Amino acid sequence: MASRGTTETSKLKQNLEEQLDRLMQQLQDLEECREELDADEYEETKKETLEQLSEFNDSLKKIMSGDMTLVDELSGMQLAIQAAISQAFKTPEVIRMFAKKQPRQLRTRLAEMDRDLMVGKLPRDLYTQQKLEILTALRKLGEKLTGDDEMFLSTNAGTALSQFERVSTDLGSGDKVFALASVEVEKAKR
Repeated sequence: MASRGTTETSKLKQNLEEQLDRLMQQLQDLEECREELDADEYEETKKETLEQLSEFNDSLKKIMSGDMTLVDELSGMQLAIQAAISQAFKTPEVIRMFAKKQPRQLRTRLAEMDRDLMVGKLPRDLYTQQKLEILTALRKLGEKLTGDDEMFLSTNAGTALSQFERVSTDLGSGDKVFALASVEVEKAKR
């Protein structure tokens, strides 16, 4: 990460240029082989290629409108909150579901934990830690929490989770938090 994303940004640009070149070459090849193809095959292939170009264009618009370069002014802030996130989320499974924006899976995991706690399969302290992580992730994903869940959070939230809540809100963009969470997922896998 010493490059602060400059290498990744360069690679992203290269990949985008290669994708555009490939699609343009595909159209050119299609026109050159037009006589060898029957009319239906030509039209279908051309339609598919134009759809791919349209999708590519939509992706470019999204990247440009969201300023989705991998290097920006917030990279310093992102690096500063990595510690907060890694301390706030200790369960790789929760980090992964949060990074992939999977609120249903988070709720399913919470229900499984409730069951495991009742049958004595999960110690209370581990349950509390993981439930805090899941509820915080759900809140950051914009999910509605029950009154009981809100009460649980306010009663049990530690410094790391509070710090994560505050810093991630200051970032303003959930996508940046998700990107940072993705980094943490990769770290947890190692």
